[in-house]
Amino acid sequence: MVRRTFGLLLVTFLVASSLWAANDPFVGKWKVNPTKSKLNDEMKVEVASANRYTITFAPGVSDTVVADGSDQPALRGTTLSVTVKGPNNWEVIRKMKGRTLLTAYWVLSEDGKTLNDAYTEYAPDGSPSSTPYVYERTAGSSGFLGTWDSDSEKVKAGIKVQIEAYEGDGLSFNGPDAEIAKKLKFDRNDYPDPDPNEEPGSTCSGRRVNERSLEITEKLKGKITGTRQIELSTDLRTLTMTVRLVGQSRPKSSLVFDRE
Repeated sequence: MVRRTFGLLLVTFLVASSLWAANDPFVGKWKVNPTKSKLNDEMKVEVASANRYTITFAPGVSDTVVADGSDQPALRGTTLSVTVKGPNNWEVIRKMKGRTLLTAYWVLSEDGKTLNDAYTEYAPDGSPSSTPYVYERTAGSSGFLGTWDSDSEKVKAGIKVQIEAYEGDGLSFNGPDAEIAKKLKFDRNDYPDPDPNEEPGSTCSGRRVNERSLEITEKLKGKITGTRQIELSTDLRTLTMTVRLVGQSRPKSSLVFDRE
C-alpha cells in the first residue's frame, strides 16, 4: 500500500510539473520594442594613487591604470591606456593583443557637470562603429573623478529572447543580444551561467514572485552583482526585463518585449 501510494504521488507530481511547463506564461518568443525600452550606462572614476586611477564600469568590473598613455594589463586579457590631453580632456584606448578594440575621447564641460564621450568600437575587420555618449555627473565635484550616468545609447531593433521550459518548473533564456543566456529552476539555488561571455564563476538563482513576475539574482564568485526582474503584462502579451546592478542608483536597462 505504501509503495502504491508513493507511486501515485510521484505520477501526480510529474503530471503537475509537465502541465506547469506547458502552461508557463513566460514561455515563447519575444521581440524588443525599442521605443518603450531604455538603456543606462554608469561609470565611476576614482584616484588610486598619484596619477593612477580606477575606472569602474560595473560591479566587480574595473581597471586601475597609470594615466601616462602606455598600454597596461586590464580586464579579460586586454590592455588599457589613459592619456591626459589636458585638465578637461582624456583619451582612453582598449586593445587586445595589439588590436584596437575601442577608443574613447572624453571632454568635460566648463562647469564640470557633463562628460562628452566620442566612443568608437572596432570590429575584427577594423570597421568602426561610433556612438556619442553624454554623461551627467551624479557624484563628485570636479574633474573626471566621480560617478557618471548616460542614457545616450538607444535600444536596437531586432533584439529577441526565446524562453523555454527547463527541467519541470524551470526556464531557459536564450537572448545573446539582450545579454541573457541562462538555465535555472526557481528554487533559489545557484546555477552556473552558461554564457561564455560571462566572467568565470558567474552564477544565478531565481524565484517566482508571483504568476507574472520572476526575480533572478546574479552573482560572481558567490557575491551578488545584480538582479533581473522579469514581469508580464496582465494580457500576457508584453514582457518587461529590468536589470539592476549593485551600487548603481538607476537600472542598467529596461527592455520591453512583445510576444511574437
